[in-house]
Amino acid sequence: MDTYRSTNVWDALGDPTRRAIVERLAERPRAVGELAAELPVSRPAVSQHLKVLKNAGLVAEQPAGTRRIYRLNPAALSVLRDQLDAFWARALTGYTDVVEQPEQETP
Repeated sequence: MDTYRSTNVWDALGDPTRRAIVERLAERPRAVGELAAELPVSRPAVSQHLKVLKNAGLVAEQPAGTRRIYRLNPAALSVLRDQLDAFWARALTGYTDVVEQPEQETP
């Protein structure tokens, strides 16, 4: 799973434009031009953001004539989901530990 190193994935999602791209790709695969038309950034900027997402393993591309169609990589999203589930489980365990502690009397 070296392709989906957690730091790269989380770093890639740290940028609001890249998150917006991921949100749009979650709806359906799109070309760079389609994404650029929906976002307040230039086409070259979208291409750079897609490169970061691709390097993190979040996005895959497929040639379609002279265009490239980008889609989310389900395997990488599964890794993210597993990490979030682990964070959630730890948070719930921590909460349970606090709730189940006997009350301490104040002086």
